[in-house]
Amino acid sequence: MDGSIKVQETPATPTPTPSRMPSRSLRNIALLAMCQALTQSSNTLMFASSALAVLTIVSPDMRMWANLPITMQHLGVMLTVFPASMLMMRRGRKFGFRTGSVMGMVGASLAALGLGLASFPVMCLGGIFLGNAIANMQLYRFAAVELAPGAFRAQAISYVTAGGVIAGIVGPSLARFTPDLWVPLFQASFVAVVIVHIIVFIILGFIEFPTVRPEDISGPQRSLFEIVTQPAYMVACAGSMIAFGVMSFVMAASPLAIVQCGLSRTEAPITIFVHVMGMFVPSFFTGHLIARFGIFNVMITGIAVLVGGVAVALTGVTEWHFRGALTLNGIGWNFLFVGATTLLTTTYRPSERGKAQAFNDFMVFSVTTVSSLMASVVLELRGWADLNYMALALVLVALAVIAVFRLRHPSRA
Repeated sequence: MDGSIKVQETPATPTPTPSRMPSRSLRNIALLAMCQALTQSSNTLMFASSALAVLTIVSPDMRMWANLPITMQHLGVMLTVFPASMLMMRRGRKFGFRTGSVMGMVGASLAALGLGLASFPVMCLGGIFLGNAIANMQLYRFAAVELAPGAFRAQAISYVTAGGVIAGIVGPSLARFTPDLWVPLFQASFVAVVIVHIIVFIILGFIEFPTVRPEDISGPQRSLFEIVTQPAYMVACAGSMIAFGVMSFVMAASPLAIVQCGLSRTEAPITIFVHVMGMFVPSFFTGHLIARFGIFNVMITGIAVLVGGVAVALTGVTEWHFRGALTLNGIGWNFLFVGATTLLTTTYRPSERGKAQAFNDFMVFSVTTVSSLMASVVLELRGWADLNYMALALVLVALAVIAVFRLRHPSRA
């Protein structure tokens, strides 16, 4: 026994599982996927443009801190993920998500203002507010589970995550065409992020989220320590942490590495585009793969693909090496992260979901805060190759964690 919660006991008289998700659930999940797509687009735009925007206002000796505004976004997630999750437990998903959209508007406005004033600290402050919007976006995947019948848990997570396919088109397109719209460069990119969050705020009003029930707040609960020390929870959390940490580490460094290796800055949005497509296109079938082959097989496949991405990155520094490496990095992230998220949803009761989900995302973004900060530092001091060797080491840790769990809990595996 590993202490995990059994989400659905087998009834005495078996009831048939529906072959299709109900149309009402599909509608709500489609709208939530649209919100995911737009919010992720703004996040992708920030990743592709923020560090390059910083280079236009800082001195050469500050170049290694170009990713600090992105790091402040991750810090903002760390600081707000628990409050955001607990707010939703009491006021509902819609209120919480719309609050996140407002914070996104404020954060992007501060980033645009900081760039206009050539103020690096104001840009970093904007990152903190944007972190709240990202913290809320990361909870979309858990909200998807509540919008669909239990038999469609993995598919619901996968479909909402698939909204990132649109982000893979919209985000890099905005990153490519908005920087030069007016002076200062890149300010129009941040204004575009404000507009995106306004649209998301409106769409959220049309989603029929479940109402907050008294038992969701006051039902039986274990301590947070009991929840997070379940072996299955620890594996799920570790998988999410490493998936996001490696992805963020490589993705945050890639626009700077592209310029450092003598390629045009216009290559950065293209590379980010193929990376984001790699992250989210597999989501159309990841849920089905999990249902057919099992969570752990899909997670291990993700690890293998991440290793392949590192291998490609180490073989050269042409535009196609960057594109290939970042595409594989995105696909590996998808398999490992969606699998880990699906596993996590089996480890807590409804009344425990707020703290269980929040702790997971707190740990995930603790890692991404450090990895995004260290990306530009490692790249500047050690280079692109050493950065990828470090990413490889993290991926192998994930493999070891899953392998130990499967050996010790063969029935769950």
